Amino acid sequence: MTSTSRAGLILAIGVALFTAGCSTPPSSSDDASTIVRSTTNIAGAGVVGNDRKTAGLCPEAAPLDPTGIEGSVRPVGHSEGISNVPADPMRIVVLDAASLDATCAVGVWERVVGAATLDPDFRGDGDQELYLGPGIARVPSVGTLGAPDIDAVATLAPDLIIGSDSLGRDTYAALSDIAPTVFTSSDDGWKGTFLQSAAALGRGRTGFDELARFSADAQQAGRDIDAAQTQASVVRFLPDSMVTDSTTSFAGQVLAEIGVQRPPAQRDGEVTVAPDDLLAAEGDIVYVRFDGDEGESFGTEVLRSDPWLELGSVKDGRVFAVDDTVWSGSGIVAARAILADVRNSLNAYAS
Repeated sequence: MTSTSRAGLILAIGVALFTAGCSTPPSSSDDASTIVRSTTNIAGAGVVGNDRKTAGLCPEAAPLDPTGIEGSVRPVGHSEGISNVPADPMRIVVLDAASLDATCAVGVWERVVGAATLDPDFRGDGDQELYLGPGIARVPSVGTLGAPDIDAVATLAPDLIIGSDSLGRDTYAALSDIAPTVFTSSDDGWKGTFLQSAAALGRGRTGFDELARFSADAQQAGRDIDAAQTQASVVRFLPDSMVTDSTTSFAGQVLAEIGVQRPPAQRDGEVTVAPDDLLAAEGDIVYVRFDGDEGESFGTEVLRSDPWLELGSVKDGRVFAVDDTVWSGSGIVAARAILADVRNSLNAYAS
């Protein structure tokens, strides 16, 4: 995809919200009763989103794009060139989180026969991300994000493979020998990635429509909660350090679309925060998230420390723990989940 076409793609993005397409789940396999989220507090931080409804989250398949079809295939431009993919793919392998999110958003998740996972130890109640629902959680793993198992992919006999250009050209070449492969461009932002994935899935028009709805809903939510009056800090705990989200991160972009302001220290790039000097972590409201069990262990230690307990936001009970997978993710379903978290926690906390 040329820089010109990428620019056109971004300019055309309508911006907006995935109406959690909450149609009745197509089968009992999408029963959320097995997912239990009971934690309501982590070291004094109220947990947001632990009661998120996931049953029936992914809608039925959106209408197929009627144009752009040549015979039984559809030419799709992407980071590695142009691939002739099935006009309506039926056996899909997904190798990045953003594209998996897209399969839910446009309703073709039941056609996903395999997907990459976060790491070998990540299982939840299945192989995949829980925020996308229990049906997708049971999609078999084909290796980890960034290191797919090529043989496992081939065994599934897919008719379409979607991944990210971060996997590299050698991986693209190996996958293209198995099935038509589309690599989305990491330079196009989360909205551009979503549109590229939707187009590869034969539902680009739906992609534009969902982005338009998301933008409208995000802006309305911002007005409803007077978001512009609040400076929200976002802090992520790694196994042995903590960093703040930049405004260009996925969560940072979603917050900006809602109209939420950021503290002065978080308006540029990512900042590493020292446990004994937490000024950069302060905000009218503070969202914290943890990178796995080790991140939660380190984060819990910090959240119980004297310097943390001295923060004004902590004293006033304005610290909330959020789902790291969602806030670190990419995609319109994840964006809608962040929107719900903000709606349920922020109410014009002005300094």
